[in-house]
Amino acid sequence: MKIKFWGVRGSIASPGPATVKYGGNTTCIEVRSDAGELIILDAGTGIFPLSQSLFSEFPLTAHIFNTHTHWDHIQGLPFFIPFFVPGNTVKIHGARDPVSQKGISEILTAQLQYRFFPIREAELKSDIEYFSLAEGEKVTVGDATVTPVMMNHPVINFGYRIDCNGKSVFFTGDHEPVRNIYATDDEEHAEYQEMVDQQNGSILKAIEGVDVIIADSSYTPEEYMQKVGWGHGTFDTCIAMAKGAKAKQLYCTHHEPTRSDGALEAVFAEALSRNVRHAGDPEYFLAQEGLEIEL
Repeated sequence: MKIKFWGVRGSIASPGPATVKYGGNTTCIEVRSDAGELIILDAGTGIFPLSQSLFSEFPLTAHIFNTHTHWDHIQGLPFFIPFFVPGNTVKIHGARDPVSQKGISEILTAQLQYRFFPIREAELKSDIEYFSLAEGEKVTVGDATVTPVMMNHPVINFGYRIDCNGKSVFFTGDHEPVRNIYATDDEEHAEYQEMVDQQNGSILKAIEGVDVIIADSSYTPEEYMQKVGWGHGTFDTCIAMAKGAKAKQLYCTHHEPTRSDGALEAVFAEALSRNVRHAGDPEYFLAQEGLEIEL
């Protein structure tokens, strides 16, 4: 299985001289199964350069798995070049909105309205299929299996575990560890803590033993205190998750858009100094546009 990062920035694309090293595109990750099946995790602005690398494979079948429908994870979708070429097949997977009860097809059809985009969905040339998933519903993609895992974010967010011939990778999408909203002296604290432990524990169980975790590590602990409830993790919470899951490697992603390459390396180094590795601990890395991993 091969993994390539095409977008690692969070919230809004941030191109420019300060982000050249790690990249300014928003979330998009390419995963190739051993048999070459194309799995794409999220359709941030990074999906456009990814699509430009696919011409030699036309006609192709692409499986796009959407973690959630916030802009930075979908805004590149209308620019996915295979949509515009006859013979290609694009299968889009994601969660149903529990409030509106609308399926995952909304992430494309809503963007392809004339007031937002000059080309209607009916004018696209590829075959497009939509699949609204339920938590834990396994999807077979050739020799790989993709399993959605419910994470914690202000909108329904599926993390995705991909297993292929004994190797595995898990991507959180956007995730803030479930926390207790009651003070320790509140009579509701103990009961709510049971729910917190159950939810965090169920995530660890679902991702236990993966080779690679790619996790939302937007904030430092100090920044997080000003943004509790925004739905994002810290370097420290991601390291704790990787340890708890007994993963082999952790790649920190969804980089804060105002953080320069140098500042990103500095806060990451500080996180590593707070979380000294011991025998058996995962290895820790910063996700970077263009970085490729082979399992």
